[in-house]
Amino acid sequence: MRILVYGAGNMGCLYAALLQESGQDVSVLARGTRLADIRDHGIRLQDVEGGGRTTSRVNAVERLEPEDRYDLVLVILPKTHVSEVLPVLAANHHAPNVMFFGNNAAGPREMVDALGRDRVLLGFPGAAAVTRDRVIRYLITSKREQPTTIGELDGARSARIQAIADALGTAGFPVAVSANMDAWLKTHVAEISPTVNALYMAGGDARRLARTRDALVLMLRAIREGYWVLSALGIPILPGSHRVFRWLPEPLLLVVMRRVVEDESTAIKIGHAAGAREEMGVLAHEFRELTRRTEVPTPAIDALDRYLDPHAEPIPDGSRRVPVRWRSVWTTMILLTVVGSLWALLQR
Repeated sequence: MRILVYGAGNMGCLYAALLQESGQDVSVLARGTRLADIRDHGIRLQDVEGGGRTTSRVNAVERLEPEDRYDLVLVILPKTHVSEVLPVLAANHHAPNVMFFGNNAAGPREMVDALGRDRVLLGFPGAAAVTRDRVIRYLITSKREQPTTIGELDGARSARIQAIADALGTAGFPVAVSANMDAWLKTHVAEISPTVNALYMAGGDARRLARTRDALVLMLRAIREGYWVLSALGIPILPGSHRVFRWLPEPLLLVVMRRVVEDESTAIKIGHAAGAREEMGVLAHEFRELTRRTEVPTPAIDALDRYLDPHAEPIPDGSRRVPVRWRSVWTTMILLTVVGSLWALLQR
């Protein structure tokens, strides 16, 4: 498969390098010093979990010309830059498959209007990457946690989507094909926007976030509010396993989330956030547009959105002023008791 990775950030370079090493014919579109660095030194990767370092020689190009031919263009750019590349993509009629690979709460209409519905595919990476000393340190998330997720706009498991899934799988990325990629992406924004804003609230430090209960509590409540917004609009929460957030008691979720944030890999998974306030602001705006179409109150989302402002003062380290909702624990215990009693009666 002849592939152009449009965007040479950390994630674009990671996918370009591993797809190239797996036997695909890959080019990566880069600019400026990144273009020169890839041409001179290749793409240097370090697997955080395995520790190994590799250097991949990937063809680097400066632009997509109207006559260039690719089987797939994989657009891996911040949401803030997608609109500006649409005219370039539209001018090329020799790339039948264009997959937009990243955050999106607004839906695919803008891409469809520019390229036509038949060319547009959606996806999201199942990896995390940060740069240190000009080496991209990365980890690939498991199929259970968050595989690379891709899909057709109509949810069909088409021949082309299967071919792309096979290529990504051969490159070492666990892959899932979603029957509703738009809903999956909206769910992801409902989760990642509060998470990153809580990180900003805690001064951009994941370990400090783990110690600061107020930020964690607001994050959990904001995620739940986002789920209520999506449900009010008839948008399913995907993947379905994430619906557990809707009924698990807040104190239990707080314990789980604190452990997740304390994990060393979290610093890499959300490490790009410190320099991504502009993109996070766009995503928050897109989600607020969804919220305005409902009557769902979103006090936690609103409180966290204020920390998109880089001048907002972080809350004190370890702040514990927001009370935890213990009532949900007793409600859950009562429900479990009732269900258990009914089940026992039915077994008699």
